[in-house]
Amino acid sequence: MPEFWVASGHHLTRLDARGRMVVTDELLLAWLARPELLPPPEACAAERALHARLMQSPRAPVPEVELAALKDADAQENWRQFLMLRDRLLRAGAIEDGYAAIMAEGLRLPVVFLNQLVQLILRNALDGCQDPQVLRAAECLFRPQRGHVKDGKLLMADDELVGLFEAEMNASPLTAMFKGGVEGLDVLGGGNEWTYWSRSDAHSTVLNFGGDPEARRGMAQALEAFLRHMLGLAVTITPQSRAENVELSWYVGLDPVGTAIGDALWHGRPMPGTLVGLFRLEFAEAAAVRPGLAGKPVWLILGMGADKTLRMKPQNLLSGLPLAAPALH
Repeated sequence: MPEFWVASGHHLTRLDARGRMVVTDELLLAWLARPELLPPPEACAAERALHARLMQSPRAPVPEVELAALKDADAQENWRQFLMLRDRLLRAGAIEDGYAAIMAEGLRLPVVFLNQLVQLILRNALDGCQDPQVLRAAECLFRPQRGHVKDGKLLMADDELVGLFEAEMNASPLTAMFKGGVEGLDVLGGGNEWTYWSRSDAHSTVLNFGGDPEARRGMAQALEAFLRHMLGLAVTITPQSRAENVELSWYVGLDPVGTAIGDALWHGRPMPGTLVGLFRLEFAEAAAVRPGLAGKPVWLILGMGADKTLRMKPQNLLSGLPLAAPALH
């Protein structure tokens, strides 16, 4: 079976009886090797000693006095954030449970750490998936995307990759990219799906979100898998090609702009951004929904702001659905 997202570190975890990922020393060591934590050449002796100690014993307690000894204030904050994440996950017992607790408690962690957790969770939730459209769409949940409209259709490319091209070319690469001028960035679909497996960690395929129904289906199935894995919730999510006859009994923004669009529609105000995706979510069991909302769909809204960047917030699905009772397992 093809492998994907090796950089997520999924292979460094082990699963508990529920199929959730237990934090291992191997995973912690991989995180300690990330550039955010690897001491730079100018790091002080105290930071280098802290890193070396954790590389020997990644679960070792770190007292505040040891962090305060670091000369660089930014380094102190980076280490505090990492240790908060590490300790919260270890207390929770599983990465999925730790992520849910972090979201429920409103703990503020760097986006790079949260995206790492979401990628790990989706890698576990989608284990065995052999559909590149689902996997490429799922990347949007943990990697910001840069939108580009070509022939009236929205294409999504990895924002970090686009930024690298911009820095190298000192000009917007988008026109060249979507004309095939940048080697390795192909629009997924039309028979080239097999190439995804060797490029999944490069994030170098473009999602034809506006022009290919398969891309929107892939997004719907990725969202279903996330909810099934995190909440044990059976739902059907259907992409909508038109925003017509939509009764907003309940809605969830899949990103900040989507939330703002839903709020504007709810209150009858002008839309503050561009609606780029609309999904109809239906529950398999009416008992899972709050009284009064059984049988009514939940609308999932994806938007795009003026900067053409999409930053999805999958945590909104954990807190925003009208569930009759908490469903976290």
